[in-house]
Amino acid sequence: MKLIIQIPCLNEAATLAIALKDLPRSVAGFDTVEWLIIDDGSTDDTVRVALENGVDHVVRHTRNQGLARGFMTGLDACLKLGADVIVNTDADNQYNAQDIPALTAPIVAGTADIVVGARPIEAIEHFSPIKKMLQKLGSWVVRVASNTDIPDAPSGFRAINRAAAQRLMVFNDYTYTLETIIQAGQRNMAITWVPIRVNGDLRPSRLVKSIPSYVKRSIITILRIFIVYQPFRFFISIGSVLFGLGFLIGLRFLWKYFSGDGSGHVQSLILSSVLLGMGFQTFMVAFLADLLAANRKLAEDMRLELKSRKGL
Repeated sequence: MKLIIQIPCLNEAATLAIALKDLPRSVAGFDTVEWLIIDDGSTDDTVRVALENGVDHVVRHTRNQGLARGFMTGLDACLKLGADVIVNTDADNQYNAQDIPALTAPIVAGTADIVVGARPIEAIEHFSPIKKMLQKLGSWVVRVASNTDIPDAPSGFRAINRAAAQRLMVFNDYTYTLETIIQAGQRNMAITWVPIRVNGDLRPSRLVKSIPSYVKRSIITILRIFIVYQPFRFFISIGSVLFGLGFLIGLRFLWKYFSGDGSGHVQSLILSSVLLGMGFQTFMVAFLADLLAANRKLAEDMRLELKSRKGL
């Protein structure tokens, strides 16, 4: 059994050596443990620091493509290198590498395909109250959309077996964390979580450049997740609200009309007609979106079949 620990990197020369120093070279259940970094267009000495500190494999993007693309590039590279299990961690040493054996244990035992490391969010001092709230909100949305019980969906510290890595595909350019859990839940992969420890803060988060930006991008990401993975549920909910409001306003108009006061409430009739029409159109969009989602699943199955034939 081969384990490859991958680390997406963007200008991480200042912290990468610290993160690598704590990585294990032997983990229970594995014959080989290798390290791989994904250089996402770094302009500093990230690659040199990686090689000087024992990294076995380096894959590079000629320009920055974002964390999600880096994650997927790493998975593809690990599969080509024959990894049976892949552990993803961060270059800023956020996650405690001593918890890697606990992270991989459910996979080694054959009880899980994906294991997510759940951080003690409330105890992390450098997380602002807003960030903690968004972490909880994002995790709740993912649990609803994926029918899983992962308490820390934004955690990037996770272990993935080979079969699951072959099936994952990220559409979001911002982050892979939420989307991959939803995919796992919808594809009936065995996904679980284990509690992990975190280290001190070495640098500001690359994803959280500012609180307003983080709030905006988090909300957009959550909405896109619902639209992509639960399109029928998303649009049928909106359509139900619009149709319901139109129906209630229409009933109010009819009540006034049969009470002899209908002429003074024509605007209610107009508003009811508009809302009913919008609700009906949204119902149609829900069905069309569901058909598109079915086509996407077929395309993903075809992609998996092609990868299997190539031995990836």
